[in-house]
Amino acid sequence: MNPGIPLDNLSAETPEYTVNWFASARPVWDTLLPHLDARLVLEIGSYEGTSACYMIDVLGRKAPLEIHCIDHWNGGAEHRVADVDMNQVEQRFRRNTAISVSNSPFPVQLHIHKGNSESCLGALLSHQPKPQFDFIYVDGSHQAADVLLDASMAFRLLRVGGIMVLDDYLWHETPAGIRDPLAVPKMAIDAIINCHFNRLRIISAPLYQIFLQKLAD
Repeated sequence: MNPGIPLDNLSAETPEYTVNWFASARPVWDTLLPHLDARLVLEIGSYEGTSACYMIDVLGRKAPLEIHCIDHWNGGAEHRVADVDMNQVEQRFRRNTAISVSNSPFPVQLHIHKGNSESCLGALLSHQPKPQFDFIYVDGSHQAADVLLDASMAFRLLRVGGIMVLDDYLWHETPAGIRDPLAVPKMAIDAIINCHFNRLRIISAPLYQIFLQKLAD
């Protein structure tokens, strides 16, 4: 937990979000997450904390929770084009998650890994004993090469029987006629599914996100 944010009186505070990307995914998560026994959770790409706070609010309602969030808070190309102040985004993340932690009826250990996902995931993989996450949400870079690396490393950190959600399967930033297949996640997500086809199953859900369950190491 970030020691710079006092938890006193946060229970009366209201989270602040400037975007609502998670709204389209929430109906599926509302169906899935309450039924999961997920006590060790990993998120790659946290932004303002919308999904992290959702997981704390839902999973922390049932049992103690440990959640790891990875983000460098430098933003991507789309954020630079829009001139987004990423320092403010990071501060909103820290405040929003602090509010959810303070409101949780069960203890929540929030680990914030500030840095690029390759380094942070590598550190988790090299840790002994290696953590075995119950639930992993991959929502970092939109570049195919980055998504492929994040998902490959994350799959190794997922326990057998655990669930991994890969975001932005059909995301694109440009009109259909000039899309760059290397600048969208779909190619990488398809590669992960194909490479591990005998070690996973796809959970039926709307195609904007892909839900996988790991069947074997």
